[in-house]
Amino acid sequence: MKFGLHIGQQNITIDECRRMWRWADTAGFDWVDVWDHFYEAPPVDGNGSCFEATTCMAAIACETASCRIGVLVLGMNYRHPAVLANALVTIDHLSGGRLEIGLGAGWHEPEYRAYGIPFRPIKERMDMLEEGVQVVRLLTTQDRSDFEGQYYRLENAACNPKPVQARPRIWVGGRGEKRTLRIAARHADGWNVPYVSPDEYRRLSGVLDEWCEKEGRDPAEIERNVNLSFHMAASPAAAHVDWAERHFVETWGPAAEPMRSAGVVIGTPDQAIELVGRYKEAGAARVNIAIRPPVDWDALQAWTGEVIQAFA
Repeated sequence: MKFGLHIGQQNITIDECRRMWRWADTAGFDWVDVWDHFYEAPPVDGNGSCFEATTCMAAIACETASCRIGVLVLGMNYRHPAVLANALVTIDHLSGGRLEIGLGAGWHEPEYRAYGIPFRPIKERMDMLEEGVQVVRLLTTQDRSDFEGQYYRLENAACNPKPVQARPRIWVGGRGEKRTLRIAARHADGWNVPYVSPDEYRRLSGVLDEWCEKEGRDPAEIERNVNLSFHMAASPAAAHVDWAERHFVETWGPAAEPMRSAGVVIGTPDQAIELVGRYKEAGAARVNIAIRPPVDWDALQAWTGEVIQAFA
């Protein structure tokens, strides 16, 4: 079982981000990533601070030595995929070949509206995602690339230098059964989904298997990960449990109660170990804990010292 740290870089200082990246690199995590938002998530009023994703990836590359570096996931129509490919190759060189490419269709409508980025209907966003995945793959693996899509076009296009890795892995993120999982089956090396129960994770993974069969793809070629919102208590002590519960409710607001039965680490380390075991049985190769400030360092230490060690 592998473990990752998914950091929501909102309402946090860059110094604390650096502290977390450096710590995670030696604390048992093999993966560190950030999200791709300009406004806070879940949405509040757009007044929270949030550092940009690709720049954070470059910083992680320079602050760490061993962990894989990614974003779960980059919104495809925030940046032209050819421009994005060039940024990602630079990050791969900064990290010495530790880049992971996470791509998704985007969902946070207030960001689009505020910045004048068209928030297209979901079918169009999914079409853009499928085209963009192919553009990024071509530019990061081929000397010259041609592509003619409805939204993106390449003409004898170069992206040099090439990545340190011969073929950086592309992850597709999301739970859409008709398009997202089919795109993953067609084009991805990995699939990630956030905030689903172990039973729902198993079911969605089965849908991905079905799409792989239809697309002539070996399902074993696609690694599968899950993101869990992290609100674990550092210990069974009442003060720790109460703090974790308040953090959970404040983070999710009106969505907190429905979230309890979804992908949330809440309760004691022993309960977390049982939960991670269920995701492992459901087919997850890595569990990423999603951190939203304020950061409970005692809980993080308990996660690495007790939960990760239980699966060592």
